Amino acid sequence: MSEQIDLAQVFCRHGDQYCQKQRISPQQFKVLNMIKICRTSALGGHLQQCDCCGYQRPAYNSCRNRHCPKCQGLAKEKWLNDRRAELLPCGYFHLVFTLPHEPNALIMGNKQQLLGLLFKTAADVLKRFSKDRKWRLQGQIGCIGVLHTWSQTLLDHFHLHCLVPAGVLSFDETKWIKAREKYLFKTQALAKLFKRRYIEQLIGLYKAEKLEFAGQTAPLAEADAFGRLVHSLRKKDWIVFAKRPFAGSEQVLDYLGRYTHRVAISNNRIVAMQNDTVSFTYRDRADDNNKKLMTLEATEFIRRFLLHVLPDGFVKIRYFGFLAHRNKKRCIALIRKLIDPQAQPIQKLVETAIEMIQRLTGIDITCCPQCKKGKMVMAMPLAKMAATLG
Repeated sequence: MSEQIDLAQVFCRHGDQYCQKQRISPQQFKVLNMIKICRTSALGGHLQQCDCCGYQRPAYNSCRNRHCPKCQGLAKEKWLNDRRAELLPCGYFHLVFTLPHEPNALIMGNKQQLLGLLFKTAADVLKRFSKDRKWRLQGQIGCIGVLHTWSQTLLDHFHLHCLVPAGVLSFDETKWIKAREKYLFKTQALAKLFKRRYIEQLIGLYKAEKLEFAGQTAPLAEADAFGRLVHSLRKKDWIVFAKRPFAGSEQVLDYLGRYTHRVAISNNRIVAMQNDTVSFTYRDRADDNNKKLMTLEATEFIRRFLLHVLPDGFVKIRYFGFLAHRNKKRCIALIRKLIDPQAQPIQKLVETAIEMIQRLTGIDITCCPQCKKGKMVMAMPLAKMAATLG
């Protein structure tokens, strides 16, 4: 059986070579190095010792970087546990707002503004539709938006997954107006407004000189070149995709778990690292979603992964409408009463990290691997040995 390859191994073997040959931002450099030293002596930790047989082993700290595939499991479960107590006793819709590829280079140089604009525009479109009498829903809509920036082959592909409860809270907050069972709004109509509003606001940012133009996007600073980009965006068909509605709360939680804390590639998709190449699996959307193998030069693999590093402080999961942080505590309680006063909300789990791991994996990580009887307890802290954060 071949040894499992992970992202940290790829970065350790080829990261320095990549940094020497390619331009890399401070944020990308930090992510690369944090993933390299995650759960190693460079981050310190503690020495564990069995309280029965005396067996010892080191336990090193995690980097906790949101781009690290090793660090998302517990973060995802903690986040899901918080959302568990906020689920409404109704159906949910899943919409995906996708930006065309033409402005990708411009977005790469302006992630804070243009990915923020993606959130803002999608929320604005949903709010406008929920006020339009034509759609039989007039009230406050709620939405959780989750940003993804990658395709299965790690190329830049900007899209927003939106989880939307199947109904609205009336503006006077006296009733819950239920949506149709099969669809929330027509996706073609959503796409048209999404396209128009995003382009309008993109032009506004350009005129206000709030966009950065450097490298390959420098020519777009010229009005004629930017005008041609806008013209191509107007000619393009924009896509809003609707997935089948969820039947119940367990399906909603399953969805949230699969989408919210993903990184560009998980370690289990990396299958080989030979010479100067990395091989990984991907799903081919154009071929009935079949699983295939792709092999890239290691430096190209690293380049593609680092495309998806988000700016410091950028929030990739956002809440809108009656699910916004300032509204949701009051609105969720009110909507539950309006939908079904007898419905019992799913209770938030109260558990430690060790209990969570055992629930998810069936493994008691405190059990001594040597004697199988004792418990591993902390014997002493371990200092950081070395760090390469530059």
